[in-house]
Amino acid sequence: MAGKKREDVREKDVTGLKYFDKLAPLLARLHKVGCQRDKAGNRKLHFDQYCMLVLLFLFNPVVRSLRAIEQASELRKVQRKLGCQRASLGSLSEATDVFQPELLKEIIAELGGQLQPVARDPRLKDVPHVLTLVDGTLLKGLPVLVRAGLPDPRTAKHKAKFRLHTQFNLECGVPVRIDVTEGISRGQADERAVLGKALQSGHCYVKDRGYAKFALFNAIVAAGSSYVCRLRDNSRYEIEQERPLAAEDVEAGIIRDAVVRLGEYKDAPECPDHPLRLVVVKTTPHEKRGGAAGPASNGLMLIATNLLDLPAWVIALIYRYRWSIEIFFRFFKHVLGCRHLLSHDPVGIQIQTYCAIIACMLISLWTGRKPTLRTYEMICYYFMGLADEDELLAHIAKLKSHDA
Repeated sequence: MAGKKREDVREKDVTGLKYFDKLAPLLARLHKVGCQRDKAGNRKLHFDQYCMLVLLFLFNPVVRSLRAIEQASELRKVQRKLGCQRASLGSLSEATDVFQPELLKEIIAELGGQLQPVARDPRLKDVPHVLTLVDGTLLKGLPVLVRAGLPDPRTAKHKAKFRLHTQFNLECGVPVRIDVTEGISRGQADERAVLGKALQSGHCYVKDRGYAKFALFNAIVAAGSSYVCRLRDNSRYEIEQERPLAAEDVEAGIIRDAVVRLGEYKDAPECPDHPLRLVVVKTTPHEKRGGAAGPASNGLMLIATNLLDLPAWVIALIYRYRWSIEIFFRFFKHVLGCRHLLSHDPVGIQIQTYCAIIACMLISLWTGRKPTLRTYEMICYYFMGLADEDELLAHIAKLKSHDA
């Protein structure tokens, strides 16, 4: 912005880079990515180095823009630890044209395999699959420029954003997959279509009512997984088998547990090809009041699932944990700073997003706990030189002692 004073990034502002030594071997496989057209061998910024600089941006609040990253790359300490040369603003901006963000998913999967459960609820011990919360959130792109070229303000509002379709491992407390699409949920960017392409076996996908679709339910079961999904309040159903409620179910506010036939799909091309269980939970009704508040509720929460052997109160508890992904979105945007995009190109957003997943996984691996504001702050203080290593280690030890 014109007239804004540039804040210098100094050597003393960047410490703790020895922790990046463990990242270098993990990212080394990316070094030659994008070098195919570099016949003269002149490339100075490689994919692994670019990712390290993005991670520096995520862990050090002093490095908070692309220009700050450029300046940090001029520091001898950064060059020595990250194995990079000075990265010009042009080469940083060019990254979206030459690097392949999909390759970061391999690294995320490898780190994910090292994660240990950090937030296991003993009441969920009998759930047969990995509890995977699914939802999406919007990131703002270039609203001013986009709206200037689009006459319809409602269309412009969504065109100016990108949607992050997220899968969140509840027990490990970290995201394990994020797919980036345009903001408008339609066609290939529809949240149900995105999830349908990313299904894996052994997961219990926990979803809100926007994901309620028979074809998706069938695809999840066919993939060897399960689902717990809220239905719209006005969903119609016919009871095929009423199931008795236990005292724990009634205490949890459940008023019905049944195998049902949803809607009138007898002759429909898409219908559940498996027994569908409906758990109805009594909640507090509320009216739609506009703004960011959710849809209106009539006070009855309808939860569909193919899990027939778990108690009804456990199904309700699984869905209650869906709010954990909303807490993560807040951490992702407000704490990791991902409301600020280093690039407004979809490829650049994917790279930043995948690096943010790696950052969350690293915090979990370093501390043995899911990422929290206080732990992230302590790590940032260390990377800024405001906290010594022994203070960071003492903080981590204190976290682990609480779990003992």
